[in-house]
Amino acid sequence: MDIPVYLVAGFLDSGKTNFINGILEDGFARQDRTLLICCEDGEEEYNPQALDHVTVVSIENEEDLTCSVLKEMEKQYYPAQVLIEYNGMWQLERLYREVLPANWVLYQIMTFVEASTFELYAKNMGQLMMEKVTNADLLVFNRCTPELRDSLRKRNLRMVNRRADIYLENEDGSSENYLTGDECPFDLSQKEIDIPDEDFGVWYVDVMDHPDRYAGKLVHMKLMMCHSKKYPGIHCPGRFAMVCCENDIQFLGLIAKGMNLKQYDNRDWVEVTARMAVENHDAYQGKGPVMHVLSIGPCEKPAQEVVNF
Repeated sequence: MDIPVYLVAGFLDSGKTNFINGILEDGFARQDRTLLICCEDGEEEYNPQALDHVTVVSIENEEDLTCSVLKEMEKQYYPAQVLIEYNGMWQLERLYREVLPANWVLYQIMTFVEASTFELYAKNMGQLMMEKVTNADLLVFNRCTPELRDSLRKRNLRMVNRRADIYLENEDGSSENYLTGDECPFDLSQKEIDIPDEDFGVWYVDVMDHPDRYAGKLVHMKLMMCHSKKYPGIHCPGRFAMVCCENDIQFLGLIAKGMNLKQYDNRDWVEVTARMAVENHDAYQGKGPVMHVLSIGPCEKPAQEVVNF
């Protein structure tokens, strides 16, 4: 039976234990038997009143955290789910590759950062810090001042991790989304913006929401050819995307102009370099992004044909 694992990562005093206390008090373990593996002792302690269905096991040394040890815990405690408060000085890669049993499925990585120490850790322990940022599904910067919020946003962490939900927790206890709506998920300073196969959905949403920011930019990507039935003579290569579930797969295409587009059939995979523009078109019911194709050629389809968001 698969056991979901929720990993809480971050350096000492980043707010990991407070977060765990909060979700336990909110009923995270109310229904399911939970194993809480603590790999770090900080000043905060777990609230004993929230541990009714929770077994807490401490691991002090990284070499003691092994696959065989976790399998023994599974036999002893029969957990329905596992919480791991991970030591900030331990590498995540070892956990993925060597430690987690095959049936322990990593559901979510939640990374917490003391905002005032982020620059220091990133400079002096870059690999340890950034692996926890880049792998996070949820990223929270605690104890933010207005100056720290501005500094963090200037770093554009969305470039480092495009899938995570990122929040800034302020000193007064309030919280705000890291994104303000103006951030760009791609580096627009490049001569040619390469859109990775797995990030087409991110780019499509951004170019549709902010077509002006890409006007005049060179882009390169793999696309599936499509010739519009509704607008004869119009080419609109793109990708199929699963927006919310398998029953909601949609084709996300953009208007394309240029030579040699006609020679490819519908569903042919092509590698395209194009210069972006913003133009009026009936398909957009106004202005929208248009790819002026500079080069096009056949290519292998991506490993994952359908885009996920």
